[in-house]
Amino acid sequence: MNVEKINELLDRIERAENELYAELGRDAETIKCDFLKERIPLWRYIREGNPRYALSSPVIYAMILPAVVMDLSVTVYQAICFPLYDIPKVDRSEFIVFDRHRLEYLNALQKLNCLYCAYFNGLIAYVREIASKTEQFWCPIRHAEKVRGVHKRYWRFLRYGDGKDLKKRWMKLRNALKEEKEA
Repeated sequence: MNVEKINELLDRIERAENELYAELGRDAETIKCDFLKERIPLWRYIREGNPRYALSSPVIYAMILPAVVMDLSVTVYQAICFPLYDIPKVDRSEFIVFDRHRLEYLNALQKLNCLYCAYFNGLIAYVREIASKTEQFWCPIRHAEKVRGVHKRYWRFLRYGDGKDLKKRWMKLRNALKEEKEA
């Protein structure tokens, strides 16, 4: 395995992601919108909406309960365990961002939906980052099978079946977590 080549590719991906965020930030500055013309009044939004969507809303919004339980659970987990492992804590506010409700062209229901989606998707990203740091600490070994949608740390993990210098390389990955704390 060419570790240098993999690290070079991962660094390029990270630089490209940073460049993407910078470009999207510049693009956001150019957006102009006539808010009053774009907003769909709440009564019209509901009246013209698909009834099947309305019927599914109790199922969608019921998911908030397990989400809040998961949020509390992982927050307590990292508050207790990460200091014991000397892993830097994940800043929840970097993942769960509420800002779309300030968009003037959204009606009240659209804003509520945006708050829900921001919370739920941000929560999943927050939990994933906590889980990825935990995996890097306890089991930084890639799978034998192809896994879709892996987290950003995954490709730096040890290859499946490659036990050579296991403890040394495992400790190197643990130390990399500690270095994140210091950076």
